[in-house]
Amino acid sequence: MKKLYLINGTMGVGKTTIGQILKKKLNKSVFLDGDWCWDSHPFQVTDETKAMVIDNICYLLNNFLRCTAYENIVFCWVMDRQEIIDTVLNRLDTENVDVKIVSLVCSEEALTRRIDKDVRAGLRRVSSIENSISRLSSYYALDSIKIDTTAKTPEEVAEMVLRL
Repeated sequence: MKKLYLINGTMGVGKTTIGQILKKKLNKSVFLDGDWCWDSHPFQVTDETKAMVIDNICYLLNNFLRCTAYENIVFCWVMDRQEIIDTVLNRLDTENVDVKIVSLVCSEEALTRRIDKDVRAGLRRVSSIENSISRLSSYYALDSIKIDTTAKTPEEVAEMVLRL
């Protein structure tokens, strides 16, 4: 049986890092970051681009699910509302697929430190800190397994996901 890991969480919580680790630890695996499905300049969030990114994500995930080369599909994205998760899942062929939905969370202090490090490296804007913190609480309301990454290494978090 194939496994599909949906890893969500606010910006800076460690989704991409965990996804990359899982890809390497899992046999016959593939990794998709939802951000890759609408990486544009300038970045625009409109009704049209939101519909397009969901189409792109579902198209790719369904192709990965159908492809016999892959047994494990790891997908991460900022899915802060149950509606987003449900929309993606409802458009996927998950028959005979074990779906694991994981929300990565952490303390506000840890999140601030992580994003600030990215800001200093030129990878994020200062406004990312407030934006990310404002979404943090929404992940506790999702129908998902919560993993607190505050005092854990990425490898420890990945091992927790693998044990699900």
